[in-house]
Order: sequence, then C-alpha cells, then structure tokens
Amino acid sequence: FKAKHNANNTVNWYKARLVAKGYAQTHGVDYEETFAPVAKMCTIKTVIELAAAKGWHLHQMDVKNAFLQGELYGEVNMVQPPGSNSSTHPQVVCRLKKSLYGLKEAPRARYSKITQYLHQIGFNMSKSNNSLFIRSESRGQVFIIIYVDDLVIGNNRQRFGLNRTEPNRETVA
Repeated sequence: FKAKHNANNTVNWYKARLVAKGYAQTHGVDYEETFAPVAKMCTIKTVIELAAAKGWHLHQMDVKNAFLQGELYGEVNMVQPPGSNSSTHPQVVCRLKKSLYGLKEAPRARYSKITQYLHQIGFNMSKSNNSLFIRSESRGQVFIIIYVDDLVIGNNRQRFGLNRTEPNRETVA
C-alpha cells in the first residue's frame, strides 16, 4: 500500500498493488525463461536523430499496468494475499493466468504479448533489434520501439499527407 499525496502534502488516495514474491522463485523449478529484449540505446538514438533531421513525429508513452498484461504459460501458483486468506481453506493457493509485478517471468510475458499483437496488426520486427517494429504502407512508415514498459511511436508524417501544424488524426491500427 502506498499513499499518494497532493501538492499540499494531504493524502489524495491510497494505491494498492498486488506483488508476487518473485525473489522466492527458483530457476528451473518455478520459472525458466525471464529474458525480454529491450531496445538498444543506439537504436533509440538513431530513430531520434532521423526524426529530428526529417521532421518525423515522435510520441513517447508509458504503458500503465504493463506487466499485468502478459499471459503466463505453464502453471504458476501463489499463496493467498495477506488480508484475503480463507479461514475455511487456509491451504488454498491462487493459480495465476496473467503475470503480476514481481514475477521473474513478467517482463518476458509482457514482451511476448505486445509482439504478438504488433505482428497481428502488420508490424515487422527489425532484424537488427528485436524491440524495433516497423509497418510500411504506401503512405509511409510507422515504427514502435519497446523499452521495458515504455513505447516510442513515430511516423514519417510528411508522406502521410499531413503538414507540421495539423494534428495527426489517423490511427495506426
């Protein structure tokens, strides 16, 4: 539990987050693969340099609850969270279908989920960086860089027929 405060230091609201005790997981027993690719810094710098030189539109976004979106493969169980223990069934455990913060496999599950979706809507993974996705159309290109729970989204909007002062009203998908 964490208290979120206003500017005058009064409590605005309380934030609760269910976090798994991933530190108690054992490799080969509780999990296998944890690695999730992250964008290389040289890729991020190159895209920013290209965008600046060519006047491309860039947008950075933080994906809220990113690690809760990944689907778990195999059986993952967790003891009942504090405060929700069943007095009639104290030995019952929770079987997780989606990842939680704290699980060793959460970043990999999230990466798998987002890459599956990006492929589904027509993006191709870069051969030089597994965290750079590009979708090319006759109107131009859209690219997405994945960095943990952040995305950098961009397009070469001149080829989409938009001028620099006009808001981009087109959708990617």
